[in-house]
Amino acid sequence: MRTLYPPVEPYDSGLLDVGHGNQVYWEVCGDPGGKPVVMVHGGPGGGCTTDHRRQFDPEAYRIVLFDQRNCGRSRPHASDPAVSLEHNTTWHLVADMERLREHLGIGRWQVFGGSWGSALALAYAQTHSDRVSELVLRGIFTLRPLELRWFYQEGASLVFPDLWESYVAPIPEDERGDLLTAFHARLNDPDPEVRLPAARAWSVWEGSTITLRPNPKIIASHSDDDYAVAFSRIENHYFVNNGFFEEGRLLRDIDTIRHIPCVIVQGRYDMCTPARTAWDLHRAWPEAAFHLIGDAGHAYSEPGILDRLIQTTDHFARR
Repeated sequence: MRTLYPPVEPYDSGLLDVGHGNQVYWEVCGDPGGKPVVMVHGGPGGGCTTDHRRQFDPEAYRIVLFDQRNCGRSRPHASDPAVSLEHNTTWHLVADMERLREHLGIGRWQVFGGSWGSALALAYAQTHSDRVSELVLRGIFTLRPLELRWFYQEGASLVFPDLWESYVAPIPEDERGDLLTAFHARLNDPDPEVRLPAARAWSVWEGSTITLRPNPKIIASHSDDDYAVAFSRIENHYFVNNGFFEEGRLLRDIDTIRHIPCVIVQGRYDMCTPARTAWDLHRAWPEAAFHLIGDAGHAYSEPGILDRLIQTTDHFARR
C-alpha cells in the first residue's frame, strides 16, 4: 500500500489579492521545475494541511496549494461573524485559481481535488479546459439537492443516529424540517452563545463521519472554535445556495472536459458524499478511470483511497 511522501516545506508562499478585500494564501513545494499540480481542498472552508503536500512526489512535482477564500490562512477569516461571504462563490474561487495560475507563470497544471474540491476542480476544468493537463477527483460531490439532503437532512441519520442527535441538538424540533436554513440563521448570529454551539455541532458531525473508523485527531480538529465557525459558515453558505450553479451542471457539461485524462477515486462506504454521485460521474464519463475502494469511507487518509491517489499521481508524474 502506498502512503504519504515524507514531510516537505514550501519554498515559496504568499497572499494573493483577489479583490473585495480578500487575500488568498498560497504555497509551492517540491521541484520548481517539476510537473505543476494544484491541490484543491474540501469543505468548502476546510483549508489545506501539511499532509496535503505529501500526496505528491516532491522530486517530480511542483506542488501548489492554496486556502480558498475566508478559510485556512486566507484573509479575512470567516471565524469573524462580521466577515461577509457575499464575494465567496464557486465562480469567485474558479477565478482565484486562474489568477493564481497566472501569478505563478504556469501554463497547464494537474488539478487534484477531493470532496468539495472535486466539485471545484470540475467547475474550474469546465471553465478553463485548456489549462488542465489531468484531473484527479476523490469523494465526488456535485451539491445536488439529493446529496445535500442525504447528509444534512435525512439519510446519514439512519447510519449514525447517536451522532445525529448531537448534530441537531442546537436546532429546536419545530425547525428541523429545514436544517440548512435553521443552521444558517444560527451560524450567522452575532451572539457567540448561539453561533458557537451550532458551528461545533455542524463541524463535529462531519469530522465524526468522514472516516470508516472514528479518527480522534480529525474530530478534535473539527472541534476547534475558529475552525468550526469558519468551516460551518462557509459550507452552509454554499449549500443554502446550491453551490451557486444550476442543478446537475457539473455532470451535464462533461463534454467540455472529456478529452482530459481523469481518475476518479471513491470510497464504497463514504457517508458524506455517497458513491451514487461518483457512479453518476462514471456513467457520464466512462473514459475516465474509476476506482471504487471497497473498504473506505470519505477521507483522503483512508488507506485504500490514499494508496490509489498516490499511485495515480505517480503515474501522471511520468506522463
